[in-house]
Amino acid sequence: MFVTLEGPEGAGKSTVAIGLVSALREKGLEVVLTREPGSGQIGQKIRSLLLDTEGMTPRCELFLFLADRSQHVETIIRPALELGKIVICDRFADSTVVYQGHARGFDVAQLRAWNDFATGGLKPDLTLLLDLPASQGIARLENKDRLDNEPIEFHEKVRQGFLIEASIAPDRWTQVDASQNPGTVLEDCIEAMSAILEKRIIKGVGII
Repeated sequence: MFVTLEGPEGAGKSTVAIGLVSALREKGLEVVLTREPGSGQIGQKIRSLLLDTEGMTPRCELFLFLADRSQHVETIIRPALELGKIVICDRFADSTVVYQGHARGFDVAQLRAWNDFATGGLKPDLTLLLDLPASQGIARLENKDRLDNEPIEFHEKVRQGFLIEASIAPDRWTQVDASQNPGTVLEDCIEAMSAILEKRIIKGVGII
């Protein structure tokens, strides 16, 4: 099972990811926790370029994300899924559609096609959208990277882009109110994931 976490900056994706992994492992399930960008040796170098390098053009940014994703899928995600493990990923292809499409202005249909090429057609079984107002999310950040420092208007477009994407594929996306306290947010995510596990993977066995 492949689960992705998406949402605007400061939504708490990393915290939720750790909580989900803990809940799953307590039930004896094998879980791989990963993220984009920055997983694996090559991914770590790409992440540094993407988040710490000033003066990067939008096209360069786009292709670095796609390159990271291709390497990530082939060396980490797909091998884990083939071994029957659950993969929890902090950001995936939807982030490129939202950040580079809805926010940067690149053609969304083209981005979907490039994502399909980069991932070999791999798509999540469940995407958890941690949603909250952009200004609230940015205010939570202590150490800001290059993307965090984009104008608030950019981050508002990101939030709206995620809401649009979630509305297009409601069977895959589950929206969670990330403005709640962290414990409640995690409980909502565990409930959503448990429902999918019971229905699609291990019928009759939940994680709550």
